[in-house]
Amino acid sequence: MTEETRRDSGKVNATTQSNRQSNRWRRFADWDERPLRLDKFAVEDPENGFAAFRGAKDPKPGLVVAEGRVVSMDGTAAADFDMIDHFVAQHHLDLDLAPRAMAIPSEEIAHMLVDVSVPRTELVHLAHGLTPAKLAEVVAQLSAIELAFAFSKMRTRKTPGNQGHVTNAKDDPLQLAADAATAVAFGFDEIETTMRVARNAWSNALACAVGAAVGRWGTLFQCSSEEAEELQIGMAGFTSYAETVSVYGTERAFTDGDDTPWSKAFLATAYASRGIKMRCTSGAASELLMGFHESKSLLYLEARCLCLQRAMGVQGTQNGGIDGAPLASTMPGGVRELLAENLIAVWLDLECATGNDARHSESEIRVGAKILPYLIAGSDLVCSGMGSILKYDNSFNPSSFNGEEMEDFLVLQRDFEADGGLTSVDEASALELRRRAIDALSAVFAELDLGSPTAAMKQSVAIASGSNDTESYLPRDVAFISDRIKERGIDVLDVIKALAARGFREEAQNLLNVVRLRVSGDYLQTAAVVRQGHVISAVNDPNDYGGPGTGYRLSAARRRELAAIRDVLTREEVLRTEATFAGAEAKRIAYKSMGAAVAEGPADEIVIGVSPAFGIKLFRTLAGHPLSAVLKALSEGIATEGGVPRIVRMRHTADTSFLGLSAARLAGSGIGIGLQAKGTAVIHQAARLPHHNLELFSNAPITSLAHYRALGANAAIYARGEMPQPVVVPTEGKALGARYHAQVALIYAIETALTEDGAKPEEIAIAYLEAAE
Repeated sequence: MTEETRRDSGKVNATTQSNRQSNRWRRFADWDERPLRLDKFAVEDPENGFAAFRGAKDPKPGLVVAEGRVVSMDGTAAADFDMIDHFVAQHHLDLDLAPRAMAIPSEEIAHMLVDVSVPRTELVHLAHGLTPAKLAEVVAQLSAIELAFAFSKMRTRKTPGNQGHVTNAKDDPLQLAADAATAVAFGFDEIETTMRVARNAWSNALACAVGAAVGRWGTLFQCSSEEAEELQIGMAGFTSYAETVSVYGTERAFTDGDDTPWSKAFLATAYASRGIKMRCTSGAASELLMGFHESKSLLYLEARCLCLQRAMGVQGTQNGGIDGAPLASTMPGGVRELLAENLIAVWLDLECATGNDARHSESEIRVGAKILPYLIAGSDLVCSGMGSILKYDNSFNPSSFNGEEMEDFLVLQRDFEADGGLTSVDEASALELRRRAIDALSAVFAELDLGSPTAAMKQSVAIASGSNDTESYLPRDVAFISDRIKERGIDVLDVIKALAARGFREEAQNLLNVVRLRVSGDYLQTAAVVRQGHVISAVNDPNDYGGPGTGYRLSAARRRELAAIRDVLTREEVLRTEATFAGAEAKRIAYKSMGAAVAEGPADEIVIGVSPAFGIKLFRTLAGHPLSAVLKALSEGIATEGGVPRIVRMRHTADTSFLGLSAARLAGSGIGIGLQAKGTAVIHQAARLPHHNLELFSNAPITSLAHYRALGANAAIYARGEMPQPVVVPTEGKALGARYHAQVALIYAIETALTEDGAKPEEIAIAYLEAAE
């Protein structure tokens, strides 16, 4: 190598290295545009409250009891208790049990939580003697998988359930009624609404109450509003549960909202006394968001909240971050902490609506990973608000799962055979329910002189995906309706009578059935929901998990429901679809059997061996190319390089490799092409092993006619004894297996059903009747 050549070579190498570095940095730049990179992450900072498990001022567990009174708890003397300490010490702790419970090492209690031989009832009893710091210390011992397992064992009700959001960007009552009916059909045990304009609360409540009565009865409903007005709406009978009674883990956070544990307990009692199911809301990072975290960890503060809720006597909680989930998720271990606080809730025997509402990340992978432990463990309410509507219509802000991801969630249930409380709904049924709900609400409006929606308004809502598609009520219009409902004192009985008077007697009865529950009080039990007209709860459906074969198990009927998602392929569906293309293909090409094929041909002959169903039951490749066009492209390619094509149908095999090898052994050149109806193709040589081909097109869905034409040309070049440039079909990183393998398996089953052991290859004469595509 000369010095000049050496210098040039160095320049090339330097340029290549520079390009590689440039490309590497370019890839990092591309990463910055991925959804994950839109998330912002916080450094762990215990002093300033950014700590999931280890706050700078987290107390050590401890309890001193003397003469039936708490002397100190978690390192704080009784004289220095804040109001949360006072409430927890007086109303949560079982002082007869507490000294013995607190003496058990935290590691030992953690083992008990994941030990199937230790019953849930024993652990629930033990929790009544544990302080907030002790509870937090115990669950912090558990890994993510152990937390999920313990949660599955400790949740209150055996049968899982789910809660959905029903809102829209216009507060349009017609759309609320339609979407509520759809949510009920999907199987949500509870639905919740809120408003873009606060004064529209009464209209939203009435609309959702009517919509939730369409199709079946038993779905509980809440209108999230200002606490006093929400209670008034509940007393008017429109709502059947409440969960916006918020509690906090620091005194300053409480008083900043002009509240105390006693005022919250009184509000909870007010709901229960009116027959309204209620739970409190808390969750990691709420104190941090409010600026009153006291340098304590998310988990410890939430443990205080949960002990406080048990002390208040409420039946359940909505926790797991809730509005604070996005902030908690910025911290190391933050998502694990959300699961840990949910575990404390069920350990304290509270119904748990396990968050998974506020979307904590722009990354679909992070969102999917977060929901999985709850889905496979089961939860009283897997989401405390899945968006049954599109993201932009979710007035609570986008949930982890929204209307766009509804089918993803249904498929996750199917994938893991895990019950997330929902069931697939076909489009015809959904549309029928939506129209019925719209008509029912319109009838109520007419009877009570609240409005007169036009036929165009109703039609636009019935077929709409979201409020961007509707030509219906706007927020200002709704405000007048809402004001009239409130000012005239319209209540649920007025709505029931209006439904009945206008011929919607089934809906009137459904709504009345829910109101009657408030008299019996059965659905005030822990974790109560209504299924098929019966209340099930932790009382009559307790979680009795004790190892494999115990606890909640899918029934055969429920497994069939989970499996029955939309767009499931069957052999019959594949054949039906293919048959729709048979007529068009018959106008392009004619196949004529010429008898058994023999191995006698010129040295330039290339045999194309097609599969058994090719042109008989199957007529398109997975890329959508007519089979006539593929044959023509291959034949033209062969001809361009001086080869002569011959078509043979193989009946003894449908395997691509053996199609190609059998074709090669018949060809005068010893070169053959194997071609399946789905489009997979191979160039083979007579002397090679079956799966040691010359070239292979394995990605039929992205193989073009130009690729087939080039493959034919290469086959002819191989026949001359030359080495061509192999044809490569770029995959572009597409997950072709996920998109096509179910269809491929069914197509191949159709092919193999036509094979016959020992069957002779069949010579085929073809005639092109029209120009193939």
